[in-house]
Amino acid sequence: MLPYGPFARRPDNSAFKQQRLPAWSPSLTPYTVLPVFYFLALVCVLLGVWLLITVQSTHQLKIDYTDSGACATCFEMRNDPTKVKMNCDCVINFSVPKAFQGDVFIYYGLINFHQNLRRYMKSRDDAQLVGRKNSLKSPSSYCEPFAYDENAVPIAPCGAVANSMFNDSFTLTYHPPAGDSVNVPLYRKGITWYTDKNVKFRNPSTNTTLQQAFQGTAQPLFWQKPVYELDLVHPHNNGFINDDLIVWMREAAFPNFKKLYGILNRAHATFSYGLPEGNYSIAISYNFPVQYFQGRKEVMLSTVSWFGGQNHFLPIAYLVSGGLIFIVAIVLTAVYVKVGRSGKNMEE
Repeated sequence: MLPYGPFARRPDNSAFKQQRLPAWSPSLTPYTVLPVFYFLALVCVLLGVWLLITVQSTHQLKIDYTDSGACATCFEMRNDPTKVKMNCDCVINFSVPKAFQGDVFIYYGLINFHQNLRRYMKSRDDAQLVGRKNSLKSPSSYCEPFAYDENAVPIAPCGAVANSMFNDSFTLTYHPPAGDSVNVPLYRKGITWYTDKNVKFRNPSTNTTLQQAFQGTAQPLFWQKPVYELDLVHPHNNGFINDDLIVWMREAAFPNFKKLYGILNRAHATFSYGLPEGNYSIAISYNFPVQYFQGRKEVMLSTVSWFGGQNHFLPIAYLVSGGLIFIVAIVLTAVYVKVGRSGKNMEE
């Protein structure tokens, strides 16, 4: 029989509905809280020291070549709209004070280039980049104003991201104390994420050449060569699956960033253990302008550990957190000693 009257909406007389289930409520006393604070402080400090030692074991060298030395002429040339498409090469000399042991990664870096702007990030056609032919000839409206050229020919790849692709190139040379100079060999392929190379970027299917697959399209406005000729050395590294293009199309989260350019090929006897210390030079094909966004360009040489490259943020964060927790623990201990267990001193 269903209940009625004033008790019709009363919950059942069960332990769950009447909230009589057994429960555990921690008793926060100085004997339980203070050891936890000291333990957390110790763990954070130990982690911070360990990560700091790991980061310090890596080596990193940055070369800012924006307007340095012979590149100053190229810097001024790129500032002149009438000379934008003229070739300009320069050479920067530098030294490696300490040998870079193990695998060495070469990056290019940009300062004050905001790839994280919403309109910039949306200015691309992912359907075109996976090789769909209908999108190849009819770019998405998101690509505007970089969807068609002045003759109404569709651009491939379209959009602001692809149009602003970094196009400087580098040749690194080692000058040993004795003997002839040696070009530093680099792996220029295999520098992308697997999913990017094999899933997100595909060339249009064709039974002929890649050039014919892109027939009827135009190169991006700021490019110096079409997408099917990005790599003349490796014919299978062209089109939308070009490694440099794929690396660039993965937008950076911050205005100051670096992107992988190549990895040291240690098959050469001179570089079997890494980069030896000594004098080096880097020949630069200077194409990418930075004056319009008050930016800088740099080349970076770096080794890595299991933790990654040379990044001090996380070790410092652990050390600071451990220090703050330890200070709080000291303050709580002092308060407990001052006030006393019974709290009688609070009345004084």
